[in-house]
Amino acid sequence: LYFSAQEGILLFYHIKDLQYEIKICVDISQPISSLIFSPDYTSLLLLTDQGTVYSYQPARSGEAVKLLDTSSSCFLAADFLTPGNNYCVSVTISGEVQVWSLEDGTFLSKLNLGIEVHVI
Repeated sequence: LYFSAQEGILLFYHIKDLQYEIKICVDISQPISSLIFSPDYTSLLLLTDQGTVYSYQPARSGEAVKLLDTSSSCFLAADFLTPGNNYCVSVTISGEVQVWSLEDGTFLSKLNLGIEVHVI
């Protein structure tokens, strides 16, 4: 079970029978608003309401890689671009869709939808 505390710390609860263990995975120092697993559960997107998107791979137990930092209240959401889990897509309220590489956070392309977006 993964969850985040108010301070931007990603925590993992390993639960077995009536016992549990808590592990601090990563601290991004920003409140995390959403956690989204890739379709194969190998990557986790961490989204902040300040417009920052991080990629975290639980099996590697390393640092979270910053993919996107809009520093904008116009940031709405992000998700994995399927099939696979090599890319993520982000969207702003104004309708700008951006595609990012999850391997290194490289910006790949964008598309302006020309409409206001409310959900992804």
